[in-house]
Parts: sequence; C-alpha cells; structure tokens
Amino acid sequence: MLSQKQAEEAIVATTNSFNETEHEGGGGGGGGGVNGGTTREGEEREQDHSMFSVKSFLWHGGSVWDAWFSCASNQVAQVLLTLPYSFSQLGMLSGILFQIFYGIVGSWTAYLISVLYVEYRTRKEKENVSFKNHVIQWFEVLDGLLGPYWKAAGLAFNCTFLLFGSVIQLIACASNIYYINDKLDKRTWTYIFGACCATTVFIPSFHNYRIWSFLGLGMTTYTAWYLAIAALIHGQAENVTHSGPAKLVLYFTGATNILYTFGGHAVTVEIMHAMWKPQKFKYIYLLATLYVFTLTLPSAAAVYWAFGDQLLNHSNAFSLLPKNRFRDAAVILMLIHQFITFGFACTPLYFVWEKVIGMHDTRSICLRALARLPVVIPIWFLAIIFPFFGPINSAVGALLVSFTVYIIPSLAHMLTYRKASARQNAAEKPPFFMPSWTAMYVFNAFIVVWIFVVGFGFGGWASMTNFVRQIDTFGLFAKCYQCKPPLPPPHPAAVAPPPLHRHH
Repeated sequence: MLSQKQAEEAIVATTNSFNETEHEGGGGGGGGGVNGGTTREGEEREQDHSMFSVKSFLWHGGSVWDAWFSCASNQVAQVLLTLPYSFSQLGMLSGILFQIFYGIVGSWTAYLISVLYVEYRTRKEKENVSFKNHVIQWFEVLDGLLGPYWKAAGLAFNCTFLLFGSVIQLIACASNIYYINDKLDKRTWTYIFGACCATTVFIPSFHNYRIWSFLGLGMTTYTAWYLAIAALIHGQAENVTHSGPAKLVLYFTGATNILYTFGGHAVTVEIMHAMWKPQKFKYIYLLATLYVFTLTLPSAAAVYWAFGDQLLNHSNAFSLLPKNRFRDAAVILMLIHQFITFGFACTPLYFVWEKVIGMHDTRSICLRALARLPVVIPIWFLAIIFPFFGPINSAVGALLVSFTVYIIPSLAHMLTYRKASARQNAAEKPPFFMPSWTAMYVFNAFIVVWIFVVGFGFGGWASMTNFVRQIDTFGLFAKCYQCKPPLPPPHPAAVAPPPLHRHH
C-alpha cells in the first residue's frame, strides 16, 4: 500500500481522477478490497485524515456522507417548485401516493445500478484492468456485462436525459430570477445564466463536489420549508378550488413529473466511483430519498392546499407566493443550487465527450475545460428554444427517465443474473429483505411492465400532448413563458379616467 504522503501527491498530480482507491493500492471499488480488512482499515485512516485537512474537507470527498449529500442534493432541485403543479393535476391523495411509490421504486433501481457496478468492477479487476485516471460510467457497465447493444442504449438514453436535465436547470434559473428582477425577460436571463453555468467545465469530477453537495442540500431544505410555511401563513386563496384530478392528460402528466423527481440517479455510477468504498453505496439512495420525502411532501401539499387549481397555470410555485425577503432568499438559494445541479447533470456528459475526443486522461484542468465547452452550447440553445418549465420535466420523465433510470437497470439486472453460474458467483447477493433471486426477478419484471405502460405509455402520451399545447400557445423561443402581463399596458388605463371627470 502506498504511504499517505504518496497518496496525496498522486491525487494532486491527477486532479481529474475520482479514484483515490487506486492510489491507495487496494482498489476499494469492488475488486480486491471488497473483503480485505487491511484495505478497509487503510481507507478508514484515509477518511479520518481527510477530516483534518482543509483542502480535503472542501475538495476531495469520497465518504458515505459525501455520497448521501450528493444523492439527496441531486435528487431535488427545481422539481421542488413544480411538485405543487403536479399535485394540482393529480389531486392531493394521488400526489402523495405517487411520491411514495416512485420514491421506493427509484431507490430500488438505484440499488440495482450499484450492484451491477460492483459486479462489473469485480470482474474487471480480476482481469487486472486498472481504472486509474478513468471514471467508470453506466454505459461502460452495461457494455462489460451485456455487450455493445446495451452500451449503445445506455449511452443514448443517459446522455439525452442528462442533456435535457441540464436544459431544465437553465430554464429554471431564468424562471426563478425573474421573480426577483422582472426588468429583463426570461430569455435574456437564460443567456446570462448559460454563461454562468458554463463555468462548471472547471470542476474535474464528482470527487470535487463535497462542499457543493452539502450547501446544495441546505439550500433545498430552506426552500422546501419556506414553501410549506409561506403557503400555510398565506392561507387558502379566495374561492380556492381543488378539482384535480380533472383530465386524464393532466393526471398522467403530473404522475410523470413525480416519476422524474425520483429518477435523479442517472449519475449514480459516477457518484459511486467517487467513493472510497463503493460497496457502502447500497442503501444510501434509499436514505437520501427518505430525507427528500421530508422536503417534497409538506411543501407540495401545503402549496396545493393554499392555491389549488391556480397552480394549473403556474408551474413554478414561486409565482403565487407573496414577494418578500424570505421568498427572495429562497429564489437566490435555489439559483445557486441549480448551478450546482447543472454541474451534476453535465459532468457525466463532459466525461463522455472527453472519452470521444481522447481527452479523458489529460491532467491539465484548463485543457479539459476548453475541451468540454462544446457540450454547454447545445444545452444553452435548447433552453432558449423550449422555455417550458413544468411540461418539459414531464416529457423528459416519460420519454427518457422511464428507460434510463427504471427499465434499463431492471432488465440489465435480470439478464446479468439469468444463469445459475452468474448468481452463484455474484459479487452482491440478494438483500436481506428480498428472500430469493426469484423474488428479485418478479419485482424487477413488475417495475419494467409498470413503468413501460404507465410511465412511458400513458405518461409519454400525456406529457407530449401537454408539451405540444405549450408550443401552440407560447411558440418556440418564447420570450417570457408564463410571465405576468407586461407593465406598460395598464398605464393607458390608469391615464384614462381624467376625460371621464371632465365629462362629469
């Protein structure tokens, strides 16, 4: 095992590397270090040391807590602001039930992804494959376990999902800042935030998101409780109605937005790879989801209770709450968090692009940042073409998240362990709460069928119908989607009364 000093020098020399485990020798990511006591002790010493180093504290994160913060922070961002809109489409009871259901299913498929990652890495390390300076990604796991066709499917769905996930963050930034400063229209704000978010090209990997994940979750927590408390203080709006669910199209659009909410684990493999002990990831996503429930359920329920059907025309919850310093603070914190989430969604795209152009093992951060810039430009452009905040969440959920996050991991797990020999030599056995491989197979099959029929089928039909309706109503390149009526028109009306007085 390399000494502590050598390990740190190696990390500094290869800033772009996730993988401290290689520098420590034992390969804590699913290979030789899975059951090795010495390796685990060494890594625990590494973690203890990192707690006392300021640079490590802020920059190099690979602990279980880092992974938990990354998962929880990445799971809820601008979606918090659209969940009340989903509740107005679904009704209160369906909204709560769908959140709990998709939260559990999402945690299960994240668990499957972690199992497949460990399986892939274990097999590769037995073949003496080194992952030094290389970040393992989901499509590579699929390629190693199931072959090139699965790699192509994983790559296509994952990249498209992350691309639109980044687009949504940009749209959300412009939508939110507009509620503080409406002197500029949302499209102009999108230009400005596109330039700001482009700076994420300088963050080498998920290893370097430690402080950002921590801050991001704090910001989301404040925003969620602000929404809940502000709605309760405001009380129910005059003549409030709660007619949801009223239309099938709206019902499945809302359900698909919730499917999207708990499908934030397109970056699970990258987060795992950043850990010193990826085997410990197994239940982290579930624990993150349980915390997220404490944010999403109270805030969505309270805002829907207060404003009811008004939310059908206000996909961003901020637009209905009174303007005051608490709302402005929530908007600003949400903006910072959306910048962080943009980085989360974009970083795997940066890795893929680096691998395509042969820059992935380049040590210079500036060179890599330059190479990554072409990834940001199409994201920027798409955010300006389709500025539809709530509807685009549902469309992405139905057409991309359903496969990327739910169907592909479930099918991949079923096919990887279809043979008795694969089950016998599995790096990870079925969890304690699942009695057998057969039970896992049945549950995975249920997820595939449910998500395909309800999420992709009904959800795809509903969200695309809604999405096309937005284009018909607002047009592409909408200058200010769902903005308040511009201020100039009221002025003539305000000036109009004097002639009436003369008449009297």
